[in-house]
Amino acid sequence: MDLDALRKADFSLLDDAVDGWSTMVKDLETLKEEAEKGLRGTANKAEWAGVNADVSKEFIGKTTEEFKDAHGQADSIYKILRDTRNELKGYKRQLLDAIERGRLKKLTVISYEGGFTVTTDVPPEGRVQEDKDNKGEITALRDELQKILDKATESDKTASTVLMAIADQSRLGFSDANYNSRDEAADAIKRADELARLAKKKPEDLTPAEFDRLNKGLKDYADDELFAERFATSLGPNGTLNFWTGVNDPNSAWELGHKRSDKFDDLQKNLSLTLATASQSDSADMSDWKYRMTDLADKPVGRNGGFPLGVQVMTNLMRFGNYDDRFLADYGDKVIETEKKFTGNGRHGAWTRMGGDQLLNRTGTDSGWDPMTGYLKGLSNNPDAATEFFNGTFVTKDEDHDFTHDTDGDGKEGKRTLSNFDYLFEERDWPQDTDNKGEDSIAGRNYLAAALEAATTGHPAGEIPTVDTPPHNAEQAKLTENLVASISEDPGRLTKNSYMSDSMGQIAAEYMPDIHRGLHAGTKGEAQLFPIAGTAAELSERDSTRFLYTLGRNPDSYAAVNLGQTSYTTQLMQYHFEHPEAYANDPAFDKQDRLKQGIDDVARTAGQIEGMIGAGRAYESELEGGTKDADYNAKIESTGTWGGAIVGIGIGMAATPTTGPGGTIVGDLAGTAADEIISGITEGSLKDSSGEVVYRNGEKIEDTKSSTYAAVEAAAQKAGKNSGHSYPLIEASVGTSAESGFDSARTKIHDYFEWRGNSQATRFGRLKIETRSPKDGSHRRTCGRFGSPFRSWVHLQNLAF
Repeated sequence: MDLDALRKADFSLLDDAVDGWSTMVKDLETLKEEAEKGLRGTANKAEWAGVNADVSKEFIGKTTEEFKDAHGQADSIYKILRDTRNELKGYKRQLLDAIERGRLKKLTVISYEGGFTVTTDVPPEGRVQEDKDNKGEITALRDELQKILDKATESDKTASTVLMAIADQSRLGFSDANYNSRDEAADAIKRADELARLAKKKPEDLTPAEFDRLNKGLKDYADDELFAERFATSLGPNGTLNFWTGVNDPNSAWELGHKRSDKFDDLQKNLSLTLATASQSDSADMSDWKYRMTDLADKPVGRNGGFPLGVQVMTNLMRFGNYDDRFLADYGDKVIETEKKFTGNGRHGAWTRMGGDQLLNRTGTDSGWDPMTGYLKGLSNNPDAATEFFNGTFVTKDEDHDFTHDTDGDGKEGKRTLSNFDYLFEERDWPQDTDNKGEDSIAGRNYLAAALEAATTGHPAGEIPTVDTPPHNAEQAKLTENLVASISEDPGRLTKNSYMSDSMGQIAAEYMPDIHRGLHAGTKGEAQLFPIAGTAAELSERDSTRFLYTLGRNPDSYAAVNLGQTSYTTQLMQYHFEHPEAYANDPAFDKQDRLKQGIDDVARTAGQIEGMIGAGRAYESELEGGTKDADYNAKIESTGTWGGAIVGIGIGMAATPTTGPGGTIVGDLAGTAADEIISGITEGSLKDSSGEVVYRNGEKIEDTKSSTYAAVEAAAQKAGKNSGHSYPLIEASVGTSAESGFDSARTKIHDYFEWRGNSQATRFGRLKIETRSPKDGSHRRTCGRFGSPFRSWVHLQNLAF
């Protein structure tokens, strides 16, 4: 900054800008509150259906967030301008004071383009000697003025840097970068540059102390948008890959491997979170980073060629954080392209780690050598990208591959098109891997299940939907249909990988309205009986039956379906008690008769679901000699999130402010009928007529039947009471309706697990019968092209029902 630029600076325009931004912040604060309470609040209370449910509600939610981001960004800009204005005014005063003090000492300051000079205030002919005599004072004033100008220059420069950085974060809309001062934002950028320099060092030159500084810095600033973008772009795509590969190379990072290997998992997480934050930036530099990182996916990392490839390294840095959806989708295309290249379009496996290969994943679940594992873990945190990925195409029927099926029913095999879901869930040859305990790793398929949970539900796996989670859209519903059909076709896809069951159970719980429709006889009035916001998944009776039976065999999925169904049934009953005109509004019948018919249908369908998962539970208990029963009971007791505190599965229509996506009731359920029922089950206080705790002893199917009737009757009683409309006749009849549904589950299981007829053999493929011995020493018959243990119908009937 030139001396005269500061000495003659007129701050009136900057004062106006600061005042203008101050007003803008206040106005946006008002708009933000109005959007939150008015726009979003009204949207959450409105009844959504069709396109409005899929698009409008989500748009309103995002618009509300934009108001919030706009306020945060405006507040940051205001504070940066205010701090800079105040500092520059202060530096101007310091400059003028210093010049005045020099004048009193007969020193003058002369500015010129590009600099200034300090000399004595005497005629030119005597100035040389005078300057020599006053050299100390001249030098002191010169240095003082230069320091003031340097500080003013830094103030102006950092303000420009952070303002440009904030503006560059988002091409459209606003970023959520929010800073309390100019220095806070400037420090973030400065720290990013410092840590990027450390990450660029050769791994053998990075000391443990520098490693600690880098690790702590990434942890502290992982969520800071300016820091993350600056760090990622400064390090660059190649630098990012080389850094993580080098740190994990025991041949180069020997000292770090010996002194900091226990911190590598933290570094992996912190680096992943930082890159995820950076990916949300729309700056030109970050857009180039994402493009070049994707291009490096199928290229070797380092100068030696061979492995690892960029895709193997980068996917291990995708395991944590919320990555930009577009970047994840584009990178997913490259993952699939590379997978096809190294597996011969899926003909054989790949990505097996050899003994001398370095670890790329330090979380302990797997070696990180299979890029699909890390990528799927990343998708589990990013539902929109996950939905797009699984519905994408792996191979078309016109490509060169070996995936065939009977294309037209003539018995001849022809090539078929596989989606990414088809390939990963049904066909992929997953590489053998081990965890940090030396045991077989389950990470790949486990993260596949988690990614499917995110893709079908619309929220990150392991989390619960919020009131802002959009209703299920057509792509999510389609994927759910394919998932249910796939498990129905071959239950072994789940039973052989039982660790996937928690995610499958969560999916089933959040698609409870869709499952009820699939099991309910007929379609007339179905939309009114089981209302669904958004797009309904079309689930066949056959697929739903086989799917639920399979889920019943695992404690995790059994608990999720059991509690999800109970919560849904209870809230649905309360909804119909409160809106008795909602179902079959036929003037030929009075409202009470229509209500009774509707409630009985709800109870009957609930009985079917409990009968199906109960049969699966009974079978598994027999198979394991009863040892699994304690696991089932413990899982029900530990599923506290269903107990009225946060979320339950409710009616699929926004009839109340708490209704969320796809039939999910979100928010505080305290005091509702569902809260009382679910709390009673999880706490063991809900008992049947014999005094037994419901759903506790599943060894005998009769116990599950009794528990079902007790829960359904209690649901009708509490729902009626909470709605203010108690109907004793309805309460007395729902148990019978539930029994009818429970018994019909037996018929459906018989129909869809019976293979004696040719039509069934055709439906399920070529099946073989073989004999196995369970743990109790008795013999049972299992059948299945897929090796799944399903007993003959006679045995199933005697044991389970």
